Amino acid sequence: MPPLPKIWKIAEPAPPAFLAQAPHLHRILAQILFNRGLRDPAAIESFLQGITLVKNPYNLKGLPEAVTRIRRALRQGERIAVYGDFDADGVTATTLLVQTLRACGGQVEPYIPHRVDEGYGLNNRALTFLRQQGFALVITVDCGIRSVAEAEHARALGLDLIITDHHHVGAELPDALAVINPRQPGCRYGFSGLAGVGVAYRVAQGILRAVSANQPRDSRGPGLDESDLLDLVALGTVADIVPLLQENRELVRQGLVRLNRTPRVGLQALMQQAGVTAGQADTTAIGFRLAPRINAAGRLQSAMLAYQLLSTQDQAEATALASQLGQLNTKRQELTEQTVQAARRQIEANPGNGLLLLAEGDDFLHGVVGLAAGKLTEEYYRPTIVIERGPDFSHGSARSIPAFHITRALDRVAHLLERHGGHEAAAGFKIRTERLPQFREEMQAVAAAELSQQTLLPLLEIDAVVRLSDLDFGLLGILQQLEPCGQDNRSPVLLARNCKVLEARTVGGEGAHLKLILSDGGPPRDAIAFRQGHWLSRVRQRMDVVFALETNEYNGNRRLQLNVHDLKLSDEAPDSYQPALLLAGA
Repeated sequence: MPPLPKIWKIAEPAPPAFLAQAPHLHRILAQILFNRGLRDPAAIESFLQGITLVKNPYNLKGLPEAVTRIRRALRQGERIAVYGDFDADGVTATTLLVQTLRACGGQVEPYIPHRVDEGYGLNNRALTFLRQQGFALVITVDCGIRSVAEAEHARALGLDLIITDHHHVGAELPDALAVINPRQPGCRYGFSGLAGVGVAYRVAQGILRAVSANQPRDSRGPGLDESDLLDLVALGTVADIVPLLQENRELVRQGLVRLNRTPRVGLQALMQQAGVTAGQADTTAIGFRLAPRINAAGRLQSAMLAYQLLSTQDQAEATALASQLGQLNTKRQELTEQTVQAARRQIEANPGNGLLLLAEGDDFLHGVVGLAAGKLTEEYYRPTIVIERGPDFSHGSARSIPAFHITRALDRVAHLLERHGGHEAAAGFKIRTERLPQFREEMQAVAAAELSQQTLLPLLEIDAVVRLSDLDFGLLGILQQLEPCGQDNRSPVLLARNCKVLEARTVGGEGAHLKLILSDGGPPRDAIAFRQGHWLSRVRQRMDVVFALETNEYNGNRRLQLNVHDLKLSDEAPDSYQPALLLAGA
């Protein structure tokens, strides 16, 4: 399938009245802030200075009751289980809450279900096992909000259950001792975008503050500061691709500072194994280097490997575990590509897929079907479901586009599903295999009803039009005030028109990447389009180029580089022109 064309949407210029109220701001930065909806001088100052009103964790509905029960367990020496999820958000949340409770003297152990053997979230077998092992209290992190039947089972066992989660709630809340989720009805916390680890952090704050407030003056407190946990918060928040706005942005900003001087030997070893320079970890390093390695444990083996890495205080063990996660991540990449290719063949052979793409296979691996769905969604710009088909039950993972809320779509066919849950853009489910044909039919109908009148092409939102000669390290430093960037606070996307292509060639293995040298009469600028070597045939002498501005460091030399998102023939140049230098490979 040929690459889908992108719709370029250039932001409307900020009005003069807005620019006049912030004359001290660079015009490009001012334009980007306007695009982000920051129109008030106070809001702009707060955003740029990283000032966020810190919310009281006790405003989270259910937290006071949870802290009261947890403190009782601490006082009475009851066994506590922290029940997590097997992704990076869940593993960091599990690590964080276990560390907090142990610092408070708790008898606590982690429990993370096996992806294949147990599946996502609470399950009755695990709850029964924990009760038999003498646990009196189970606290979930990053899961449980739709576990209605499992909560009933826990109650029947005499097991107290506290649910902390951030996923979309279902039609009915579990009947637990306490439910903490900023998305639940009646919660007045004021920010619903926390990751699972963000919710766990607020719970940890509540515990630490309550324990410290009730310590005798002459006794030692927990010996753990809230800020000690922020490296885990940054890691899990970025990994889960929640909006990096408001509270999340500030948590990640502070967490990156902590991450770059983390005392955790496991994180130190992981960064070294992933090629992340100490002191230079940012959201990109988390998203593309650290989080995939943590996730690989739960995808291919056991998430407890990642938990052990984050928890260990032994350097040799940390080095060995980091190496193991690196190897698992390499294997994960290979298996994902195999699944993508097999699913793509199904999709291409089945034109009836229409507005929703589905692929299923007996040999698809449960741990990578979500990654495959994500890659196919990006490739076809359609919501995509990839299913590991089993003899009795099958497990599916879905990824979607902004126009189609995938979890709500699954809600529409919930009568066919054993369980499901997720977010707007990603979800998972379990289904009886015999129901797959009906599931396919009903999901296609849901997609047709919602998407048939829409233009399904990816939108490339452009913040500002610039000249190449405007670009320098000074501007880069100004734009870095927008950091940390990520979901819903993306790195600035700029457009340079009518660029003269001085050189165009492919680089990397099998010509994977497109390398350009561009100019508009000023100094030449290096540009790179990663994984877009096939664009070489599109290049002419004059091109409009959409990019993000970044630096490229090589052999101690630091240069500006344009990370190209898209390009097209400039309206100011005839199509017959060729670049000054066009090479098929290098």
